[in-house]
Amino acid sequence: MKKLSARRRHPLAAVVVLLLALACTGGLYAVFAPADKAQAEETAQSLTIEEGKKLYTVGCASCHGASGEGTSDGPSLVGVGAAAVDFQVSTGRMPAATSQGAQVPAKKNIYSQAEIDQLAAFIASLGAGPSVPTEEQYGPEGADIAKGGELFRNNCAQCHNFTGKGGALTKGKYAPSLEGVDPKHIYEAMQTGPQNMPSFPDTTLSEQNKKDIIAYLHAVNSDETVNPGGLELGGLGPVSEGLFSWIFGLGALIAVAIWVAARTAKAKKS
Repeated sequence: MKKLSARRRHPLAAVVVLLLALACTGGLYAVFAPADKAQAEETAQSLTIEEGKKLYTVGCASCHGASGEGTSDGPSLVGVGAAAVDFQVSTGRMPAATSQGAQVPAKKNIYSQAEIDQLAAFIASLGAGPSVPTEEQYGPEGADIAKGGELFRNNCAQCHNFTGKGGALTKGKYAPSLEGVDPKHIYEAMQTGPQNMPSFPDTTLSEQNKKDIIAYLHAVNSDETVNPGGLELGGLGPVSEGLFSWIFGLGALIAVAIWVAARTAKAKKS
């Protein structure tokens, strides 16, 4: 007992006890704190989904069904992902007007970004799908504009024309102009394929490819872009511009030929 008592009174005993106490406290914090944080995040996500469900019930369920299963007036939303919701609602295409035409046009959106995020969270909870891209994914850093132009002409110009000015499709549908469109929405459109547009997942066009295309569109549609040929004729490309020149050029030649023929000696005698 005397030996044990002497050890307790050792000058380093207090330091050892303090170190043990700190180690225990740190260990307990490491074990329980992450669980509390994860639980808090899960609770916040659940609240976001719940608020999104309320917004969905009021503004979307009449066409897409109470659980996003779809109806005769609207497609199923199961598995479309948060990116599709962010694109459609942010651009004002959804909610659509009561009487839909051949294509739902873009218009002023009626939801705040916080409400759009809540709607997106609810739809994402119905089934896995593309998530909303980050600025790093669609930003200009590290983009190859020349490569983006090549990819755009091969995959997109058939509908949007080679500078993204838009174009007509069949049965009253159209490819909208991409001039002035938010880069995030262009990325989301490629990822989800809205309306008549095919989707370009990462297996078809990689994240870098999408970044390159967005950088190209920004370059050709910026205010600093100069058209060395003069009038751009809407940026319709060599076929349309060549046809324009051919019609007016040939017409001018015919008019000159008629004028010359009318002033020949034989024409004057007759």
